Amino acid sequence: MFIQYAEKVMIQTKAPSGAPYSVAVIGASGYSGAELVRIILRHPALRLESLYAFSQVGKRFSDLYPSISCDMEFLRYEGECTSDICFLALPHGEALKIVPELLGQGKMVIDLSGDFRLKNPEEHERYYQQSKPAGSTLTYAMPELFRDAISRSTAVSNPGCYATSIILGLAPLFHGTDRAFRVSMVNCTAISGISGAGRTSKTELSFSEMSENMRAYKVGHHQHTPEIMQALGSSASDPSFDFTFTPVIGPFTRGIYSLLNVSLEGETAGSTIEDLYRKFYAKAPFVRVRSSMTEVRHVALTNFCDIHIASGPENGRLVIVSAIDNLLKGAAGQAVQNMNIMLGLEETLGLS
Repeated sequence: MFIQYAEKVMIQTKAPSGAPYSVAVIGASGYSGAELVRIILRHPALRLESLYAFSQVGKRFSDLYPSISCDMEFLRYEGECTSDICFLALPHGEALKIVPELLGQGKMVIDLSGDFRLKNPEEHERYYQQSKPAGSTLTYAMPELFRDAISRSTAVSNPGCYATSIILGLAPLFHGTDRAFRVSMVNCTAISGISGAGRTSKTELSFSEMSENMRAYKVGHHQHTPEIMQALGSSASDPSFDFTFTPVIGPFTRGIYSLLNVSLEGETAGSTIEDLYRKFYAKAPFVRVRSSMTEVRHVALTNFCDIHIASGPENGRLVIVSAIDNLLKGAAGQAVQNMNIMLGLEETLGLS
């Protein structure tokens, strides 16, 4: 059974007031799973109870990640979980099988895969090469845009890493109030660190292949394209503006650096664009609108998204630069940020 937006599902097991919530990470052996473990261990409202990993069953977490003080053993998930909250950091397609079971057990669920992000099942099949039942959608959990919906939900779909950087870099142009212009075109080039491909042994991602090298991939057909369009109020199937997305993998470990070239139609003024962004993100604790150029190193190992209005709008042209850590704001950090909102906790708790 799939429950759209998951607002009807109630948590059956909830920690007493003031006591930690018990947490399980399903898919804890990958990079995003490891970052979740790191955050959960220091989060004052959480108690890490179980770690599940399909290919690493029987090994200890510290065997894979010695820098994180956790000697828990990886378990095999067999359809039941005793924890209050379940984070899923699984390959695409796996959460579709597991989330309905967890919802049936009354668990709070935060899914980091792309399985529940897209409302249009045809777009999901086209971009993920996997089918899914109609209506199998959870609340799309980008705090800066959908905080109220997240706070009412017990199961959410965490945004993708590229999508987070690009959507936050563009959102004020689409969702900001008092706009006298419309966006007619976005041309985006986003460079990701190698960790964005996951903990894999593929030859093309080895040090000798990627050192002093950059490579574009999935040009025009990346799975985050329909997610970005959906969050901006359009769709990949019937776009209301021209959108081009070129993902690039770069020779660094973590981070995403997005260069957004935008064409605007209507009345614009250079001084008002930055004002629009600052007003839009005034209550967003993890978005920083910077007057100077942002860099990957400014956001690495943090849950921040940094945005800089780099140029324009001269002749209706605008250049925006956005940067995040792909494993934190693009994955584990945003997942915990969403969980905080769902539980009614301080949004920044455990993420300082």
